[in-house]
Amino acid sequence: MADEEVNYASVTFNTKKLSQSQDVSVDERSGSRRHHYQQLACGLGTFCVILVLGIIAVTVYNSTLLEKQVMNLTAENHSLREKNEQLEAQNKKLETKKENLTEQIRGIMISWNELNINQAQRSIDTYCPKENNNRICKPCQNGWDHVESSCYAVNDVNRDQWKTWEEARENCRGKISDLPVVINEEEKKTVSEKSWTYDGNKGYWIGLRVEDGKWKWLDGRNLTNSSWINQPPSDGHCAISVQNQGFKSVSCNEKNRWICKKKALSV
Repeated sequence: MADEEVNYASVTFNTKKLSQSQDVSVDERSGSRRHHYQQLACGLGTFCVILVLGIIAVTVYNSTLLEKQVMNLTAENHSLREKNEQLEAQNKKLETKKENLTEQIRGIMISWNELNINQAQRSIDTYCPKENNNRICKPCQNGWDHVESSCYAVNDVNRDQWKTWEEARENCRGKISDLPVVINEEEKKTVSEKSWTYDGNKGYWIGLRVEDGKWKWLDGRNLTNSSWINQPPSDGHCAISVQNQGFKSVSCNEKNRWICKKKALSV
């Protein structure tokens, strides 16, 4: 019996010891899990904090960027508004100028029409003067010689009124004519006969001058008949007609008398 009691006590002791050992092991495992969960919770909390901070930072950045874009758009809108106002002001100025130019053109047209009417009336009075309340038209106006289809005015003025070639041409233009362009031998004879002699070196300006090293008429034609003037072309020279001597080359700045020519009126 004593041995059985000893064994029972030994078994009981061992069982208690085993049970205590198992409780310690369970507690250790439970403590380890709690520590692991605590670390995991701490990591998740840190991640959430970082995530929130990141969201806040991105939100602040986007908000700042948006504010800058709004400011830029506002400035651009203001600039466009100013440019639009400037364009409107310029447009108003242009409209005013347009109206002024339109009025000026209208005035010029009225003056031009009146001038044309006056010129036409003068032409009628010049070529068709009244005689005994009747108009008799003539091919050339008074003071002009009619030869074939042309009218000639011989400007046989005093020496103090002689002109250079350019001055003589301007005078002819003022008479709706020009220095004569000689087209054939017959007209050359006519011009020569009207070029009365004053002295051996003086004559009447005609529409012939040197251009680009060639003798040229005012209508652009070259002088093809070299026998009409024996002197070679020299820059700055123009031609005069001298009675019984033909054409001569002299400086265009020399002063001479001159002849004007224009088309005769068909009557």
